[in-house]
Amino acid sequence: MGKFIHPDFVLESKTAQKLYHDYAEKLPIVDFHCHLSPKLIADNHKFESLGQIWLEGDHYKWRAMRTNGVDEEYCTGNTSFRDKFQKWAETVPSTIGNPLHHWTHLELARHFDIFDLLAPENAGKIYDKATEMLQQDEFRTQNLLKKMNVEVVGTTDDPADSLQYHQALKNFSIKVRPTFRPDNVLKTEDPEFFNAYISKLESVSGKKIKTLRDLISVLDERHAFFNEVGCKASDHGLDRLYYTPNFLDGADKSFEKVRNGEKLSDAETEGYRTYVMYELCKMNHKRGWVQQFHLGAMRNNNTRMFKKLGPDVGFDSIGNPQDANKISRFMDLLDTEDKLAKTILYNLNPSDNEMFVTMLGNFQDGKTPGKIQYGAGWWFLDQKVGMEKHLRDLSVLGLLARFVGMVTDSRSFLSYPRHEYFRRILCNHLGQEIDKGLIPNDQKLLKTVIEDICYHNPMRYFGF
Repeated sequence: MGKFIHPDFVLESKTAQKLYHDYAEKLPIVDFHCHLSPKLIADNHKFESLGQIWLEGDHYKWRAMRTNGVDEEYCTGNTSFRDKFQKWAETVPSTIGNPLHHWTHLELARHFDIFDLLAPENAGKIYDKATEMLQQDEFRTQNLLKKMNVEVVGTTDDPADSLQYHQALKNFSIKVRPTFRPDNVLKTEDPEFFNAYISKLESVSGKKIKTLRDLISVLDERHAFFNEVGCKASDHGLDRLYYTPNFLDGADKSFEKVRNGEKLSDAETEGYRTYVMYELCKMNHKRGWVQQFHLGAMRNNNTRMFKKLGPDVGFDSIGNPQDANKISRFMDLLDTEDKLAKTILYNLNPSDNEMFVTMLGNFQDGKTPGKIQYGAGWWFLDQKVGMEKHLRDLSVLGLLARFVGMVTDSRSFLSYPRHEYFRRILCNHLGQEIDKGLIPNDQKLLKTVIEDICYHNPMRYFGF
């Protein structure tokens, strides 16, 4: 039996193989949205084991393990990483058809030169070999990034963060840029959490936040500080975009109410969130940033496990289709005032694909190529079928050639083969269209399109 991960993996034709190997394979990686720890990069951290680097914090794997009947102790519990890895190895054969099966074997191949299929019977051997390799300096975090030919890393950072690690990395050969993620100022559903967070902002800013205007002023100061440290983008992980026509009326009263520990009504929440997002987006425009909206996650569905483990441990899912009217009205509000920044919209519900792509065309400005972008397949859509649909929908309803490409959206330092995975899928898609006679086999044109999507477009778009 030949290797599962081979040079033409995913590439189904000679045409696709030529496109990938000639144009995409060796391009640097621009990972403008991820959740890597800047501290681990700045510290040039060495991981203790394959279990630690692979299973610590990876809710994708945890979901699969739970579905395979693995006890929680082997996911988020305190058992050893070797034992957790054994349970992961027992799960991997059942992930056939799931992107985890592809990612697992791409990561073993690219980082550790291991081409065996992971299974219970060889788990110990693979674990020991990879763990031994991880003790070498070339497997410290900075060298892992260099080995994968990463040129830019865009981390995800709270406005209250000090950015000390980004500042420590200013002379690092790879650009590690912060991304402004102010989601916590919208979380009014829990007044106790909200007020604790406002206190944190007060502490880092040295200013009292008594009114809504005080909050906006402090956020603007933090925004300016992020800009000084090299930030080029904001990111907003929202259930949806908010909009109500009368958002300017009463938002300050709503802020006072939640500061006093009271819960807001649905109408008050919508008004407050619309107002704060409106102000944040004006800041993004003022400083020439890109704003990213990750829309549609239904989070923390399992109350029992949320109380036990907290958020971001694998109990989230795809939410309802998005409200096209609210997206349109909010973007139109900013556009009417000429305050609409470069914007990337990511959807999580695949039924929103076509709506999102057609929404982009409403707000292009005729000056900035691809100003409003359809973001790469995200989270549950970050898989072969999801990416193929993304590429088809963007091609027929927008301009694929202006697409800013892939992100890992990952907390794992081993996840960079996801860019390779995307590039193979992109070249296979184009190869299929060429072989059908639907795209011309013009190598000069194809080289430009592929190199732009994989590298040049994001570099230009963000100004890296």
